[in-house]
Amino acid sequence: MKLAIIKYNGGNVQSVIFALNRLGIEPVLTNNPDELASADKIIFPGVGEAGSCMQSIRESRLDTLIPTLKQPVLGICVGLQLMCNYSEEGNTKGLKIFDTDVKKFNSKELKIPQMGWNTIQTLKSPLFNGVDEKSYVYYVHSYAAELCHNTIATTDYTKPYSAALQKNNFYAVQFHTEKSSKVGGLILKNFIENC
Repeated sequence: MKLAIIKYNGGNVQSVIFALNRLGIEPVLTNNPDELASADKIIFPGVGEAGSCMQSIRESRLDTLIPTLKQPVLGICVGLQLMCNYSEEGNTKGLKIFDTDVKKFNSKELKIPQMGWNTIQTLKSPLFNGVDEKSYVYYVHSYAAELCHNTIATTDYTKPYSAALQKNNFYAVQFHTEKSSKVGGLILKNFIENC
């Protein structure tokens, strides 16, 4: 199986590669459209500011390729946010795969960014096979996708939001699977084996 990771200026790629290596997968890191189109599965990771990450995607002309991909694609963190219609961060137009917007957390009581462990619930996708309701996963973010008909898991921080989204062959999680211990590893394994 050929698994490709989308190469752009979103950070944290090495952690994703290590997590996949632990599952016995040696991924290809590329921004080559032909290599991406021929991969069996694709991961769209990301850490960084949505506007500059989207600019990098556009410069590589991947903004036209990504929404047309037919194989399973998994967005992680900023990858999820860029797959939505719009993000308030950097006033960024997204890839419009998921029909929802990304808004900044607004709270006087809770620290922003949300940084650390939080639970996921209302799980409804093969992505979460064997994952218990209210399992803990690891987050670092100040912006979150609003709830919508593509929501397949939720988390509550300042308000309920989309912890994960799915539409057809596109999956995405706001949390960092690669930093979420056994639960994160199981979700990556499910993406590889069940999606």
